[in-house]
Amino acid sequence: MMSNYLNQTNRNIMKPMNLKHLFLTIILVLLTSLSGMGQEGVIKYDLYNLSENSKLEVINRKVSSLLEKDKRGISFSKKENDGVAWLKDQEFSNGVIELDIRGKDNYQQSFVGIAFHGLDSNTLDAIYFRPFNFQSTDSVRRIHAVQYISQPDYPWQVLREKFSGKYEKAVIPAPGGNDWFHAKIVIKYPHVTVYVNGNKEPSLNVDQLNKRTSGKIGLWVGNNSDGDFANLQITAENQVK
Repeated sequence: MMSNYLNQTNRNIMKPMNLKHLFLTIILVLLTSLSGMGQEGVIKYDLYNLSENSKLEVINRKVSSLLEKDKRGISFSKKENDGVAWLKDQEFSNGVIELDIRGKDNYQQSFVGIAFHGLDSNTLDAIYFRPFNFQSTDSVRRIHAVQYISQPDYPWQVLREKFSGKYEKAVIPAPGGNDWFHAKIVIKYPHVTVYVNGNKEPSLNVDQLNKRTSGKIGLWVGNNSDGDFANLQITAENQVK
């Protein structure tokens, strides 16, 4: 009898303890899930590793790995016509693109930026910079520092002729033409907003000129340009596959 009583008592004690343990476990699982949700869609790309492991689809350029202090990235070779390094098997729709970029203070020889919503190397949107214009003493050149284009229908020449001053702007305050700078590009179709070096005021704010809402994403350089890229991070609103 005493043995049965003790067994029954132990079972009665264990029940609330087990329930309490189960409850705490559920709470911990929920908290872990919620903490992860805040970072969902944030992807940091090690461009150095992507280059080393052939995870870039490189068009009309050679790309080499770059290691420099806090920069793990890639360097583009210099060549005629535009070049791009697509991230393989990645599709981008809306979100925030951040990265470090370095061009050169070399007149008409440095065009560096990001291509997005691409179908191929000829059909894409891009935001790019002209570092040789950042701190130019020519006021007209300074307002040609950051540019939006939509290839093939709206290259920079067409946009400058038909919409002067709308799709290209100055970068204020201006980085050095040979220095690394940080670019943040916010894309929420059709709106594109560009920030430089943590400035709260955008350097460029435009609407896209086509109906593509997703596509390839990659690093882009223009005619006769090389360039360096590092610390790429994408925060996707909807999808980065």
